[in-house]
This record gives sequence, structure tokens and C-alpha cells, in this order.
Amino acid sequence: MAVLSAELVQRLARHGGSEDPMISLYLNVDGREKIRTDDYCAQAEVLIKEALEKHGDEPVALTFKKVSHYISEDFVRGNARGLAVFASGDAFWEVVELPVPVANHLVVNRTPHIRALETIIDEHESVGVLLTDRQRARMMVVRLGQIEQRQELVDPLPRHDDDKGDWTKDHVKAHANVSASHHLRDAAAAMFEIYKTKPFNHLLLCTTEELKPDVERQLHGYLKSRVVGRSSLPVNATDDEVMAAAFEFSQKEERKQEQNYVDRLRAGVAANTAAGRMNGDSIGAVAGLDHTLKAVFEKRVETLLVSEGYATEGWRCEACSYIAAMGRHCKICEGEMTLVDDVVEEAVEDALRQNCRVEFCSENADLDVMGRIGALLRF
Repeated sequence: MAVLSAELVQRLARHGGSEDPMISLYLNVDGREKIRTDDYCAQAEVLIKEALEKHGDEPVALTFKKVSHYISEDFVRGNARGLAVFASGDAFWEVVELPVPVANHLVVNRTPHIRALETIIDEHESVGVLLTDRQRARMMVVRLGQIEQRQELVDPLPRHDDDKGDWTKDHVKAHANVSASHHLRDAAAAMFEIYKTKPFNHLLLCTTEELKPDVERQLHGYLKSRVVGRSSLPVNATDDEVMAAAFEFSQKEERKQEQNYVDRLRAGVAANTAAGRMNGDSIGAVAGLDHTLKAVFEKRVETLLVSEGYATEGWRCEACSYIAAMGRHCKICEGEMTLVDDVVEEAVEDALRQNCRVEFCSENADLDVMGRIGALLRF
């Protein structure tokens, strides 16, 4: 069973398709919602039965039988909260364990349906978490809803029980402050060492208001640039509290990044309009389904922006791989085009194969107004 990663998504995106259709099944197996095995097995059977009514030829039916048998007989849930199965006859088989729940759905296409995987990665960027007080620190990396690395550091504060009154209260306080400063320095250094072995996208600082300036002052420059939030979460917070805080702050940062991309898209489209450029001559950005699909086909896309949940039928030319909202004859080679259930998914897969960045934007009205899809262009 494979583990979800950006490399895995890229590998699936590069799969050129098999002779038999590709089945992509996503299943919610979260034990907090699906307590019994029969619960998610029954849901899988419903999806398969519905798909068989639409795709009932023998090769696909045999693949459905193989998938059904795996889920009911071979799959062991363990810590998995979601499951993705990609199967095409005897030519292709890939099972991916997901650390977060996923919406139940099944797609039959020529290639793996990977948008759900890319969305999970996009929405769950890795977060380093540093929790510290004056003598104890906990360092963690939260990735895809799990704590994948942790370390703890304890530096006891100095005691002066036997100083026979030689130290004044001011001396004791100054000594304690120096020790606390050394502790924060050590904690920041330990966080940086973790970053070097397990790089993370964002950093969340959890400490008291009094210590926040000192903690940030001790951070390496690489870590300072990754700070996305500051929380008063105590150093003894539970793992669930830490993961919830990490997700909350990373989501705020994700929405901010999405808006930055959409703002660039809107500015680029406005500049093209003001310059009176035709869509074929657009530079910087394009928006709307037709123009974005054309840019993806021409390999001009740097970043593809898609409204979360956007899907629509479209067409693909099997001869030259041209994708378009309207068919049935290819504008490039004049060949016969094939109707596809979701041309947006086709564009996402093509973009990933071209090593483009793909951003799924959640509830972004600005992108929705521009057609729910757009692209920042390389040229």
C-alpha cells in the first residue's frame, strides 16, 4: 500500500493510460465515522453497482470485482482514514492509504483520477510546531493530519536553596532569565535541526506573550520566514490540540496564498483586456474554461487555479491530446474527439504532468466570477 506524497501524485499523473478503462475509487474508512468494516464495504458496493450500470462491459466488470474483493477481504484499515484504489485490468493496480477522510466517489476514465489526492496535499501543507515555556520545549512536524516527528527538551531552572542568603532576589531573577534565554536558544536550534531533516512549509509558535519576542529572536532566518501564527497553546497541550491548531493556522495561510494567486490572475486578465489583446495573444494570465484548456494544451501554464469542486464535461482528442469544452472535431488535427466526464480533471492531470503548480481555491468568489478556472502563464 502506497503512502500519499507529491511524488506519488506525479507518478499517477504521468500514467499514460491502459488498454482497459481506469477505475479510481475513493472511500471514507475513518473509524470515527465508519466503526464497522461492513459500513465502508457497503458504501463501496453502492458505488460499484452504480458504476456498473453505466460501464457494464466485461473488462470493467472484472476490474470492479477485483476492487470489491480487495476492500472486503484484503484491506486492513489500521490508522488509515481514507482509501484510494486505482485499477485497470491486469495492467495497473495502486492502493493509497490516506491519513485524512475523503468523500466517497468512483470515476471510470482512461487515466487515474488524482484531483482528490492533489487537493489533500494542497490543503494539508506541513507545519512545524514549537511549544515552549521557560524550561520545557516540544518540537513537532504535522503533515497530512499526523504528527510525523517529535522531540522534547527540558532545561530545569536554576535553584538557590543552599546559597545561605548570599544571592539577592534580583540576582536570582537575572540568573533565571539567562537560563531561560539559553533554553529558548536551544529550543530554536533544535527546531532548525528538525527542519533540516524534515522540511516543513509553515511554522507555528506556541508560547506566552512574554516569551514570544525572545523565541522569535532566537529563530534561524529560514524559520522566521515560515512563521504563520503565534498561539498561546500551552507546552503540555495534547496531540489533538496541537494538530487542530496547526491545521487552523495553515488553512488561514492557504487561503491567503490562494487569494494572492487569484489577485495576480485578475490583474493579468485586466491588463490583457486593457491592451486589447485577443485571447490567443494573452500574456501573463488567462481565465475561463476555453482559454485555460488551450493554455494547458500549449504548455504555457505556470500555475493552474481551479475552484474547489469545479467539474464539467468536455472533450479530448486521442490523436493529439487536445482538450476543449466543445467537440466533436479537434481544432488542431481535425481528428475525432472523445467525450470525457470531467475535462477539468483532464486539465489538472495534464498540468501536473507538465510540472505546473495546481492551486484549488476554496470559496473564492473572485475566481468563480472569472469562470472558476484560470492560469498564470509562463509566456
